[in-house]
Amino acid sequence: MLNRFVSRPDFDSYEDFYNNFSVNIPDNFNFAYDVMDELAKIRGGDQALVWCDEDGAEAVFTYGEIKKLSDQAANVLHDAGFRKGDPVMLILKRRWQYWPIVLALHKIGAVGIPATHLLTTKDIVYRCQAADVAGIICVDDEQILRKVDEAEIKLKKDSKGETSFLRYKAFVRSAHTPPDLDVAARAAQGKTAEASIPWADFSGLQQKASANFARIPQVNTNDDIMLLYFTSGTTGMPKMVRHNFAYPLGHIVTAKYWLRVEDGGLHLTVAETGWAKAAWGKLYGQWLCGSAIFVYDFDRFVPAAMLEIISKYRVTSFCAPPTIYRFFIKEKLSKYDFSALKYCSVAGEPLNPEIYEQFLEATGIKLRECYGQTELTVTLCTYPWLEPKPGSMGKPSPGYDIDLLRDDGSSCDMGEEGQIVVRTDKRQPAGIFGGYYRDEELTQTVWHDGIYYTGDMAWRDEDGYYWFVGRADDVIKSSGYRIGPFEVESALLEHPSVLECAVTGVPDPDRGTIVKATVVLAKGWIPSEGLKQELQNHVKKTTAPYKYPRIVDFVTELPKTISGKIRRVQIREEDVR
Repeated sequence: MLNRFVSRPDFDSYEDFYNNFSVNIPDNFNFAYDVMDELAKIRGGDQALVWCDEDGAEAVFTYGEIKKLSDQAANVLHDAGFRKGDPVMLILKRRWQYWPIVLALHKIGAVGIPATHLLTTKDIVYRCQAADVAGIICVDDEQILRKVDEAEIKLKKDSKGETSFLRYKAFVRSAHTPPDLDVAARAAQGKTAEASIPWADFSGLQQKASANFARIPQVNTNDDIMLLYFTSGTTGMPKMVRHNFAYPLGHIVTAKYWLRVEDGGLHLTVAETGWAKAAWGKLYGQWLCGSAIFVYDFDRFVPAAMLEIISKYRVTSFCAPPTIYRFFIKEKLSKYDFSALKYCSVAGEPLNPEIYEQFLEATGIKLRECYGQTELTVTLCTYPWLEPKPGSMGKPSPGYDIDLLRDDGSSCDMGEEGQIVVRTDKRQPAGIFGGYYRDEELTQTVWHDGIYYTGDMAWRDEDGYYWFVGRADDVIKSSGYRIGPFEVESALLEHPSVLECAVTGVPDPDRGTIVKATVVLAKGWIPSEGLKQELQNHVKKTTAPYKYPRIVDFVTELPKTISGKIRRVQIREEDVR
């Protein structure tokens, strides 16, 4: 399957890979038909998806079964009136139903809008209005159903009558929902009873639907919108990132050369389906490479439970943010069977070196980092031919022409900090976004003159490795120095008292700006002047002394976006009030 879409799969060196890898994108490519249905023909009896939840339920689906379920889901959606271009929001957490439903949306040419279950009623209303969402399919969680009902009522009030777009609501049943339970009726008790769009039992309809869905002629072009992701940026309202039908092919690099999935293997990425990381780590690239996807469905992260799952199901490759590994290394890793586990990756934020070293010592596995955005695919990465440098993002991906620019637009020298940009005047990498939906002005501010500006700062060392500094507006300028928050945060996190922290700049009459650390302490530690001085001295010893935080503020929690990103901008705003 993979050989149909790449110039060649194997390379002798990073330079060979960067210069000679390319993706072959067929006309009118549709992942559901051209990959998944073909896999069902070729290896229909092989496992494609392995799912379990924290309460003990489990299920295994073959490629043939995924095709059947996606055809049934496509028939349900088609019968409900959905057609090419209709936006459908999916709030499905980690339920296995997400996979056949998103494939069904591809089959009918509809636009999938993955969304997290953490959305508030206000968030749902905003997304419905911004994207003209025609339907919402969610889990059978009463709180989520109620929020969707509340959003419907608010939308009607705003439009002074029936909504002009939202016309369909459906839920999927969990493995633990009694079949005779009227989920929608329970959720609609009280103030949401006035919601008038009936709830459809998608699971029940899917079971009764035909298992045959013929390919719709010319259902899409490569340029049509396939997915819309609302980014949870640290400033402003979420942006709508649009990806077209060729997007899945951009994740061949993600799966094969970063995550190192294997044909016949079992890959686990820790991500909820509402985030773009799910498309990176548990959907397109993995199946293109012939690896089964493993899904662990949980609401509360318990390190020991996840380690047991990795061991029990013999996961072969694994990816998670640094926070997960931070908890892992506090467990007794020697008690788990990692004999099947070959490759581990890390993403979401730079990796602290002490986590890398302790995990390597315990497992023998070198963690490999990468950098990318919802707008992109894997952009910089520690590829198999490269020796990891803990904390480094690695080197550019094939297809990506990367540069670091100064404020005046000139290229940075080695060791000099600048903004990461992607030059697109000569080529565009497979999987790059098509701009922000319905906001050409915003698109033009970040992508113009053949350059896409990421808004992230980094520097490049003598070996060509890139090192993350922080968001451009997070970098602190103090007494003539430029200080990246990550390096100071990384130093603080090495101290046993620090559970979480955020480093920002505070206006100062003498130095212009001084460094402030907002710290959440680990269990058992108590704020004190003595601990504050200890943390300051620790940073002075760990990094350059001028970077130490002159202000240390102990708090119980940090302000975050719904995706868990620290809102440093909120801390800065509160400091100048």
